[in-house]
Amino acid sequence: MNKSYLLAIDQSTSGTKALVVNREGTIVTRSTISHITSYPELGWVEQDPMEIYNNVKRAAHEAMISAGIGAETLAAITITNQRETAVIWDRMTGLPVYQAIVWQCQRTADLCAAYKSAGSEELVRSKTGLMLDPYFSAAKWQWILQHVEGVQAKLAAGHLLAGTMDSWLIWKLTSGHVHATDYTNASRTSLFNIHTLKWDEELCSLFEVPSSLLPEVKSSDAIFGYTEDPTLFGENRVPITGVIGDSQAALFGNQCFSVGMAKATYGTGTSILMNVGDKPIQAGNGLVSAIAWGIDGKVTYAVEAIIRTSGDCLSWVRDNLGLFRTFGEMEELLQEVPDSEGVYLVPAFVGLGAPYWDSYAKASITGMNRGTTKAHIIRAALESIAYQVYDAVNLLEKETGVTLQELRADGGASENVGLMQFQSNLLGKNVVKSKVAELSPMGSVYIGGVGIGFWTSLSEITHKDTACHIYLPSIEIEVREAYCAGWKKAVNSVLQEK
Repeated sequence: MNKSYLLAIDQSTSGTKALVVNREGTIVTRSTISHITSYPELGWVEQDPMEIYNNVKRAAHEAMISAGIGAETLAAITITNQRETAVIWDRMTGLPVYQAIVWQCQRTADLCAAYKSAGSEELVRSKTGLMLDPYFSAAKWQWILQHVEGVQAKLAAGHLLAGTMDSWLIWKLTSGHVHATDYTNASRTSLFNIHTLKWDEELCSLFEVPSSLLPEVKSSDAIFGYTEDPTLFGENRVPITGVIGDSQAALFGNQCFSVGMAKATYGTGTSILMNVGDKPIQAGNGLVSAIAWGIDGKVTYAVEAIIRTSGDCLSWVRDNLGLFRTFGEMEELLQEVPDSEGVYLVPAFVGLGAPYWDSYAKASITGMNRGTTKAHIIRAALESIAYQVYDAVNLLEKETGVTLQELRADGGASENVGLMQFQSNLLGKNVVKSKVAELSPMGSVYIGGVGIGFWTSLSEITHKDTACHIYLPSIEIEVREAYCAGWKKAVNSVLQEK
């Protein structure tokens, strides 16, 4: 191949980013464009699919101009995206019939509750690995089909197509010639059977979404089609590959290629995904089974745990308690107290998730004495993030029977050296922090790049210098056990559903 670059599209909830990546795996340049998110009613969240597509084109042009390259130098374009956001469009006009309903939207909560009352949750979970929840795409598509004026006539005429954001972008990029998605995005819809790797007719019937609307499902490294929109690359037809949902892309970007490797994305909350191998594991206690990726026709599975409040706890300490103004000031205060001295902050501001699952639990600060300072409370808040990840990893190991090898870390709070070291101490395992900030788009780049021969194999990617720092456990087992016992005691003091 004489093509020198890959163009990665990272279509996230808040905006669209385009990255130009060279053969060394280095990001040459990037362009980011935000889009509007609207909230037409309480709990409703929507975005404009056409605005997002136009932003994809604009970001791509800006990134390529900044890099000083033309479309003829592109080996491929790759796509990673917000996962469960749902779109339905008219294939005749090329226009959406309604706004994209974003994964955060709660308008279908009553519908999902009705399905639960009717006893459908086990059916959905057994086939998809997912909970019956408005978070996922199927109920959103059902809402559009039932509530948008004129849609039923278009449906009867065979004019409609449905998809997640990747499908919408692929269809537009190929000028309507390709309607496809990958295994990871399909697996987040509540309509895709992760055992048979097919759209499930029983689930489609349950949610009243005809399977004829749904895209062809391919491996993440397949060539999905070629760009044909002349406003993007002119006459250049660039292959589209490396299509994968954003959280799974981060797992791949973190190079969690073997069983027992996991990534934690430390954000407002924390998402933890563990590679569990080539067979799905039906995990309980609120864990979600997932397809990690499909490569060369073979599927790798993962199990996911979600922590509701992690980085947001630090924001609460800053904004509500006023204990520090900037994160630089926070770091200075943390240096004053190398230990929380028995102070624990349990951030149950919206209840507690895995492994406690108590929606009525209330946040608390325990273990204070006359010598407690704001620095101790700040440290307790920071450490609460690591304790919750520790709990989640223990649950993942218990439910899957898979032992954690090491934890790969990304997200804003992972920049905190003290937190990462404390996390390693609690887990008794290595914590690896990558120097690459954009791990989701780089995950799609790695998959697509190997798929088209831009790189020869995964081993070539693995040997690239992507690790920024490796944190090694540095405390005695007895000390770790004492810390964790104190945390368990603090958590038990706030649990209501005992």
